[in-house]
Amino acid sequence: MQITKITEEQQIKDMLDWALAGKHGLTVQGAGSKAGIGRSAMTEHALDLSGLTGVEMYEPAELVMQARAGTKVSEVQSVLRQSAQRLAFDPPDYGPLLGTGAGEGTLGGLFSCNLSGPARIKAGSARDHLLGVTGFTGRAQAFRTGSRVMKNVTGYDLCKLVAGSYGTLAIATTLTFKVLPRPEKTRTVLLYDVPLEQAQPIMNSGLSSVHDIAAAAYLPADIALLSPLGYIRDPEKSVLALRIEGPGPSAEFRCNAVREMLAGEGTSEELHGQNSETFWEFVSNVSPFVGTTGVIWKLSLPPANATTVITALQEKAPEMRYFLDWGGSLLWIEMPEKSADGGEGGVRGALGGAGHATLIRGPEALRAKIAPFQPQPDAIRKINARIKDGFDPENILNPGRMYADEDMKATA
Repeated sequence: MQITKITEEQQIKDMLDWALAGKHGLTVQGAGSKAGIGRSAMTEHALDLSGLTGVEMYEPAELVMQARAGTKVSEVQSVLRQSAQRLAFDPPDYGPLLGTGAGEGTLGGLFSCNLSGPARIKAGSARDHLLGVTGFTGRAQAFRTGSRVMKNVTGYDLCKLVAGSYGTLAIATTLTFKVLPRPEKTRTVLLYDVPLEQAQPIMNSGLSSVHDIAAAAYLPADIALLSPLGYIRDPEKSVLALRIEGPGPSAEFRCNAVREMLAGEGTSEELHGQNSETFWEFVSNVSPFVGTTGVIWKLSLPPANATTVITALQEKAPEMRYFLDWGGSLLWIEMPEKSADGGEGGVRGALGGAGHATLIRGPEALRAKIAPFQPQPDAIRKINARIKDGFDPENILNPGRMYADEDMKATA
């Protein structure tokens, strides 16, 4: 593959004009840390945006930052820490999971894939924090959408389309996004040795309570055993976790209230400060499955369906491993590598039409063979195809990355 290193926007315009003239597809990438999600590149030419770097504007008092798409997320977080601020949606780092190393992901990749961590239930997803985008469509047209403020009702909200499109609609060059203060205190209530069928209603009750729970997770004993926090590792005990953030007195009061609420469910403990952050990084980065060889799926479920889906999957694949990042109703599973279809049939069959499943990690041959993203109902497929036709009618940008080319053809 021929890779063009992009350092200025005019290069993108020139490459798009060339691609349109010859009907060449272009792979759009930053650091390549998420190239393993979706189908592999189906083009002979790639644009490397990792050279478009730098924070162009940061106003801590206004809670807003603007940076170029190739800027590393880790660098942005470092700048924000100096002002006691953060990206509140817990951006995950899938680099180690996908075998590309930690701390390499870029802002463009983060928002293009709409990646969010355990705090999405309280803070919203990545796309909810994206205020503005500057870039180019697949028509080689420069565009700017959004603004520097949340209360902007002018025109179409194209930011929400670009976020989660995996670079198939547009090439983002500059992103403007919301930042928030870091909480004064972070605590995590741990409840040990809770069966799955009991854990699901406990987490649902906690998340819907008045205690403003920021995240919830359930780790079976074999997953908890892999935690970097030694004192919660027990080969016989699962761990249920509820995260609480805020000013010191408020966090302490709500933490005590949650422990009282759980008093009849089992033994509880607390994690404070850095230990709490370490635990949630472990969940957010899908660290239990780093270094393994199985096929990784992310399932988004209705809040009441976790036990039913897990039971159905375990009947088909007893070796399956799983954990719940339940603030976003996510079930993470690792299916045995030996499965011919990566477990796709069993995984999507267990959903029963409620929810969706995304293949996050699998061999290249598997990703080319099956549908990495949830197949779309025909009505949704037609809508998405018309959107694609509006942005990129010649299917230049990341062709085939998310769905087969024939699925993205607009029809009447």
